[in-house]
Amino acid sequence: MKYLSIILLILLFTNCKNDKRQDSIIEIEETKQIEPVLNDTVQIEDTHVQDLDKTITIELKQQKLIEKVDERKDLQNLIIDKRYLVEKKDYTINFNYPLLNETLKPTNRNFNEFINEYYVNVTKTESDILENKSLCDSIEASKFREERFIDYKIYNVNDQLVSVLFYKENFYSGAMHPSYSFDGFNFDLNRGVFMTYEDFFNEGSEEELVVIINEKINEQIGKGEMYYDCWELSPDDFFESKNNFVLNDTYVEFYFDDCVMCPSYTGTYSIEIELVELLSVLKKYDSNPLVF
Repeated sequence: MKYLSIILLILLFTNCKNDKRQDSIIEIEETKQIEPVLNDTVQIEDTHVQDLDKTITIELKQQKLIEKVDERKDLQNLIIDKRYLVEKKDYTINFNYPLLNETLKPTNRNFNEFINEYYVNVTKTESDILENKSLCDSIEASKFREERFIDYKIYNVNDQLVSVLFYKENFYSGAMHPSYSFDGFNFDLNRGVFMTYEDFFNEGSEEELVVIINEKINEQIGKGEMYYDCWELSPDDFFESKNNFVLNDTYVEFYFDDCVMCPSYTGTYSIEIELVELLSVLKKYDSNPLVF
């Protein structure tokens, strides 16, 4: 009986040691399971840093466009600077745009009517914003304010042509950053008519002009400057944006929406092409103010 009691004590002690060993194994396994969570936290932090860096570069890119010098001050007698501002609980509309002085020439009315009735259509803008909000059933999304912003750059070519670039900032519900888009208009002051791509460039010259533009883009990429993440234009992208250009006495500047030529976080919105590089595609007509 004495020996039996000793054997039972030995077995009981052995089982306790095994239980402790199993508990230790479980604790080690649980500790190992925690490690990937720490790695995920690091990845999330890196993503936040990258997003912050892109936000800064986007703001710098947009600021460079806003501060770009045009001829607005030199054309004070010709243009009437107009501003329309609406601030409501759900949205803001801030439009700055030019009209032409009709006392200088009656045909300037053609420009003004188009801008007022078709381009700067505040009623339609408000309607679009309210429609977008009504389609969204998310409570969180409804808290975002919609923002619509339009401003412009204006240039004068040989006192014959007014070249206007409208740049639009759209900040949609749920978007991390505002996006920029562009519209270019060239108005013949002598004839009182708008001019399009076909008035300046040979018919069917789009593909040749795309090659010229892409050569210029690759040249800028090679210099390692602001174009480092940009890419060549496709013929389809250029065809959609071919009228978004402004003119100068010595060059043509084509503008492209975000992510058409460069990503939103770097590069630029435009590419300048000297007129001497466009001789093969320019129309040789007297009505073309770019002929020299």
